[in-house]
Amino acid sequence: MSTIVSPSVLSADFANLERDVKMLNKSNAEWLHIDIMDGQFVPNISFGLPVMKAIHKHATKPLDVHLMIATPDDYIDEFKDAGAEILTVHYEACTHLHRSLQRIKSAGMKAGVALNPHTPVDLLKDIIHDIDLVLIMSVNPGFGGQKFIPQAVEKVRALKTLITNAKATTLIEVDGGVNLETGKLLVEAGADALVAGSFVFGSEDPIKTIEKLGEL
Repeated sequence: MSTIVSPSVLSADFANLERDVKMLNKSNAEWLHIDIMDGQFVPNISFGLPVMKAIHKHATKPLDVHLMIATPDDYIDEFKDAGAEILTVHYEACTHLHRSLQRIKSAGMKAGVALNPHTPVDLLKDIIHDIDLVLIMSVNPGFGGQKFIPQAVEKVRALKTLITNAKATTLIEVDGGVNLETGKLLVEAGADALVAGSFVFGSEDPIKTIEKLGEL
């Protein structure tokens, strides 16, 4: 089974967003990763619903939406309407995580949970069957181009063990500092999907780079 590649549109050329989305449509990328930041949960602001709707208008791949926002429950229906097929919320932002996951699923989306670098995977043990995807942050969320945190590899391995022991079908996605070297380590540890932003869009041939990531 090939590795799912979800290029982060945050690293695209915003002055040529339609062009870059159409390039991703032609690539082997299975998803398009959309980072939503509110300046509160993370110290940065990315883009909101209008830009995401514009991306969805041109995208032929599922939108893999990562909410780095303080109150994700307030916007679940809006992100569904904007085209999200996978909606990932942060463990650290959800007081009632199980309720949040149920709301995402009832809105017709797959439900993901993101974990910051300091958050242990064992906290998901009791609800792993309710999670379609766990997003392991291998950098601190908020900015692209950061250095990979090596401990993420062991974190993926521990999460894979938890999922296997529970006989769950949850996918493991990793975001932050992903390249061919770190991606190989992550896939060997059990990652199913890799998010790559600057590594893809900063390369000479993004389509070829996506293809190589998918072969890991």
